[in-house]
Amino acid sequence: MSDVRRALEALGDPARAAHSARYFKTGPGEYGEGDRFLGIRVPEVRALARAHRGLPLDDVLGHLRSPWHEERLLALLVLVEQHRRGDAEARERLHRAYLDHTRFVNNWDLVDTSAPQLVGAQLDPGDLAPLEWLAASASVWERRIAVLATFHWIQRGVFGPTLHLADRLLADPHDLIHKAVGWMLREVGKRDPARHEAFLAERYRRMPRTMLRYAIERLPEARRRGYLRGEV
Repeated sequence: MSDVRRALEALGDPARAAHSARYFKTGPGEYGEGDRFLGIRVPEVRALARAHRGLPLDDVLGHLRSPWHEERLLALLVLVEQHRRGDAEARERLHRAYLDHTRFVNNWDLVDTSAPQLVGAQLDPGDLAPLEWLAASASVWERRIAVLATFHWIQRGVFGPTLHLADRLLADPHDLIHKAVGWMLREVGKRDPARHEAFLAERYRRMPRTMLRYAIERLPEARRRGYLRGEV
């Protein structure tokens, strides 16, 4: 057993693990079906990831393939940190390794922790082909990776990738994509209200209700009610 696995198991709490299993919807037919938890608080996982940020890539990927959710989270946190600190060659290698292992990035917290840095930071916002490929996937997690990857560019004032994917995924059937798209639209609205509302004006009546609610959450109450009533 590795030092990392030993440290994780020592921090496990069965009661917290049971709560996490419910929270992350691991029951039959739910989006996290079959996932397993040790029961470790996220700050503790982050602290362990910082302590092991120098792990060789092969070891990190071994942890990413773990059946334990917190071990996969630790691996992704290490990859994100190594990507931030790496040179161009190292960053590309980490990006490719991540894309080769997306089947293990299989819950919303794992996606949200990793996609902006490990995918978004590697992409040219003028070339959306890699995001289109992910957005067309049958995997809800790969589609969510595509959406969350654009957060990297939102934070830098570049909104085109987000708006393009939001339009493309407007009819996506999954609630977790509705939430992700709505969240990213809300982030655009924080930085460019006019562009945010121009996008909504043409589409809000066709948006899934959850997507719309997330997208307009920060608007003034009267304006928000107008969207919800279809009166804008």
